[in-house]
Amino acid sequence: METVESFLEYLEVERGVSDNTLAAYQTDLNQFHTFLKEERNFRRWANVKREDIVAFLLFMKERKYAPATITRRISASRSFFAFLIQEGKLTRDPSEGVELPSVPRHLPRVLSTEEVDDLLELPGRSNTPIALRDRAMLELAYAAGLRVSELVNLKMGSFNLTSGEVRCLGKGKKERVIPLSATAVQALQEYLEVGRPHLARSAQEEYLFLNRRGRPMTRQGFWLMLKKYAEELGLDEITPHTLRHTFATHALRRKADLRSVQELLGHASIATTQIYTHLATEQLHEAYDEAHPRAER
Repeated sequence: METVESFLEYLEVERGVSDNTLAAYQTDLNQFHTFLKEERNFRRWANVKREDIVAFLLFMKERKYAPATITRRISASRSFFAFLIQEGKLTRDPSEGVELPSVPRHLPRVLSTEEVDDLLELPGRSNTPIALRDRAMLELAYAAGLRVSELVNLKMGSFNLTSGEVRCLGKGKKERVIPLSATAVQALQEYLEVGRPHLARSAQEEYLFLNRRGRPMTRQGFWLMLKKYAEELGLDEITPHTLRHTFATHALRRKADLRSVQELLGHASIATTQIYTHLATEQLHEAYDEAHPRAER
């Protein structure tokens, strides 16, 4: 698997992909390689044919893999073959022409402004260090539309309370500066002054958000915290990314232009941001149907 390791190193060093993306590529390519060895008498990548790709696709379909999973694994193999061609180790892409299953596109869950208010106010019932941390994290996630990996990786020097800004590293290690709301600044200030000093075990700890043991918060830790508050409010299907979706949708509903939202979210392509225009429009239709006296159709 030395060639796969070279590909992963290329993605990390030259393309700057995130650790999560690297892990996904590694998983997908390892499973592809295992299939080729066990089912197709694999010897080397130059011998892989279109029939092998089709067989892998059918193998996954027979085992009821989700269309999104099948598409991702075949796409990972295509990226890998493109790398081998670039390196002169292949002359053609054996996956070329293989049709992928259609993946139904579901619009992500978005909270209403009332649900956001309830969620952000919930930790405020207590002034414990953990509650102050939770409120600051939730406020920051919604105010800045941060990915959960960006949120937990914030350092002590990542923000400016005076100007009300936070600086984070997104996908491809691209830095962006995002303005914060007044409530987010206040929540962060209270956490820094009262909450964090009780959690930090060392003055040298550079990460902003810490758990009960004084260690940096993890993505799983934030998800569990969010899940606890969501269950208290009876909110279902809430994930850390829900706050990011909600931030973008609410911004567009308040007439923010698409390019600005793209910059705030750190999307490389505006096409990725455009899904939120559908969400914003859908919510406006729902509000119209509920409020207008002649909306019944």
